[in-house]
Amino acid sequence: MAEPDTRHCSFIRVARVLRLLAVAVLAGVSVVPGGSASASVEESYRMGDGVAAYLGVLPAQAVRGHPPGHPERQMHGGPPSGPHDYHLIVAVFDAATGARIGDAQVTAAVSGLGHVGKTRLRLDPMTIADSVTYGGYVTLPGRDRYVIEIEIVRAGQASPVRLEFVYRHGAP
Repeated sequence: MAEPDTRHCSFIRVARVLRLLAVAVLAGVSVVPGGSASASVEESYRMGDGVAAYLGVLPAQAVRGHPPGHPERQMHGGPPSGPHDYHLIVAVFDAATGARIGDAQVTAAVSGLGHVGKTRLRLDPMTIADSVTYGGYVTLPGRDRYVIEIEIVRAGQASPVRLEFVYRHGAP
């Protein structure tokens, strides 16, 4: 798989943040105060059809931990309260230039190995640290290998770009 183009600062910043989160998760370090993290995103970077994307999966509890009035507590209508709720985060870039794509329509389809059907959700644009990223909440019950299909429709383009990620939830 091709390495990401790291010529642009925003691309590098997102790559570093997601890698740090991935390292913390893979090392079993808690990313939530009082919580635990034992999950992994296999190859959190994908590229196809001129688009590069990074995927992050974080417990919704991390967002619930923000103080009332914090802008992230209001994202996507507020975090759900279930114990199996997670925040999908996707950063999208132009693969040729490394420029962040902030005007796309992004959706996700999540399916587990032992589950029938897919959970489909629209990922809302959200601005964090002056950069647009896309996100939404999904319920991931139990240990499983999930396939997360991301569909990106760039402004002015008719055909979507589809990228597939694998997420092992509850992996040791």
